[in-house]
Amino acid sequence: MPRIQPITSKDDLPAEHQPAADAVLKVYGNIRGPWTMLLHSPKLAARLVPLTPFFWNESIIEGKLRSVGILAAVRERESEYVWAAQVGMARKNGVREEVIDLLRAKGDAAKLPAQEREIVTYVRQLLRTNRVEQAAFDALRNRYGAQWLVELTATIGYFGLVSGIANAFEVTAPADGDKIDKEKP
Repeated sequence: MPRIQPITSKDDLPAEHQPAADAVLKVYGNIRGPWTMLLHSPKLAARLVPLTPFFWNESIIEGKLRSVGILAAVRERESEYVWAAQVGMARKNGVREEVIDLLRAKGDAAKLPAQEREIVTYVRQLLRTNRVEQAAFDALRNRYGAQWLVELTATIGYFGLVSGIANAFEVTAPADGDKIDKEKP
């Protein structure tokens, strides 16, 4: 149960703040998950919501690799809601079940092919230590370039942010959503 009353309709907001809810509705079709909390700060929500279509449609990162980065990030943040929301997109983007299972279990990234392994290593280093070793940084920069790496890092930060909102306010994952097992490492 969320720690504060979720905002699930634009009618839950005063008229002057309803455009923020309209922006969320335009992107998602409904108000759910972290947005039910973020709309308690309508100006913040209005500034954040345009990032979602950027990551979905405008980022130069291929969908499959972007999804690997997103799942690695939300698993590090142990966000049940965001995991459940993103795992379906990852499957649509072509992420294999073995990769999803490995990320869910926080398994050994060395078992992954180089492209996926390098992303998972980068994400885990950044989120676990707030730094990235030069070798992990160089592997991605050399493979994809600076813009790609900036966009990956921004993606990690964005999904870390929405995971933090979901976790702090105890936004629960849908009952039928894909779960992460917090009992595993």
